[in-house]
Amino acid sequence: MNVLPSARDIKRRIKSVKSTQQITKAIKMVAAVKLRRVQSSLLDLRPYADKLQSLLDHLGGELGHPFLQEREIKRACFVIIAGESGLCGGFNGNLLRFAEEQLAACPHPHALYLLGAKAHDYFRRSEREILNSHSSLSDNPSFSQGKELAQLLANSYLAGEFDQINLIYTEFKSTMSQKPGIKQLLPLAHQPGEAIEANLLVDYIFEPDAKSLLEAVLPQYVEITAYRALLESKASEHGARMAAMTSATDNALEMIDNLTLSLNRARQAAITNEIIEIVGGAAAL
Repeated sequence: MNVLPSARDIKRRIKSVKSTQQITKAIKMVAAVKLRRVQSSLLDLRPYADKLQSLLDHLGGELGHPFLQEREIKRACFVIIAGESGLCGGFNGNLLRFAEEQLAACPHPHALYLLGAKAHDYFRRSEREILNSHSSLSDNPSFSQGKELAQLLANSYLAGEFDQINLIYTEFKSTMSQKPGIKQLLPLAHQPGEAIEANLLVDYIFEPDAKSLLEAVLPQYVEITAYRALLESKASEHGARMAAMTSATDNALEMIDNLTLSLNRARQAAITNEIIEIVGGAAAL
């Protein structure tokens, strides 16, 4: 037998849902502010990074450099950049599943460099080799953080510890769309086909010379790429959290409306019962 909830129980539920709604709304507003900061830095960086990639595609075919030379892969490194906390929908789950797929498909021995608390929590129980793990990342990564990461990876590559270094992170498309992806950081991967042909049509003038420019630009490219990965990941995390909290706030509002309707019905039923009792008592007299 179904027992209808009393007006007191419904009021208690409405109060609880309203408290939850206030929390989700506050988280949404904080995520929106953080997203604007990171997105501004990311949008400013993307054109520079893309142009730098175009320049290196033009230079790479002409000059040799350790960062450009393919070699036999005996050991690879995967840098996995995940989120710091939950309440962001499927952001972390999608990234970690994608990372597992990439690691399973890698035929070479490999080690992991983990960034973000969720990556640390997920892989610490696995049997994979973990080089380093940073469980705390800034909500708005600075260039110095990207540079530090890039220098660490570049030194490991030049020392021969790894023959390939890949970045696994979530690329920011929009607030509602984020896509996990992988990018080969070292050795530098050229853009295929038409992209290279288009770059070769550009007439570059190098001063003092192409080789000196390449030696100066390549380390900067590695730093910019690492920094961009941090920004893309953080923008995606903030965007996913903002979207998730928007949905949660809307769902809470809908639940409050339904509970309010149920409360009104319960009140109406109580009033009707009282009227019936009064009428019945008067009839008995």
